[in-house]
Amino acid sequence: MNTKYLDRRTKIKFKIRKKIKGTAERPRLVVFRSLKNIYAQLIDDVNGRTLISASSLEKELSSKMKVVKGKTGQSKLLGVLLAERAKEVKIGKVVFDRNGYLFHGRVKAVADGARESGLIF
Repeated sequence: MNTKYLDRRTKIKFKIRKKIKGTAERPRLVVFRSLKNIYAQLIDDVNGRTLISASSLEKELSSKMKVVKGKTGQSKLLGVLLAERAKEVKIGKVVFDRNGYLFHGRVKAVADGARESGLIF
């Protein structure tokens, strides 16, 4: 692949993706952030399936997000919601994929929320 035309985050993302793989027992927790919203998924790379997903756009979180201040607080709530959904389908351990973003701010908040709710990574 010619990386001449790829941006910095994409290069980092490919480098991370070479090292980590998600399985059905230990899926990959991927975080994507846009300017307004944040999304997280648990992915089984062996079968190529998304097991669980959560988004800051969901109606479940809208009432809770009005109380929390800022996008970082909302991201932490998203991590908590994702961990609760993972517990329902008996997933306890994951591999964290920061998707080329720095482990800081909203990405770290998702990880902290998931860890506080019981996910191990």
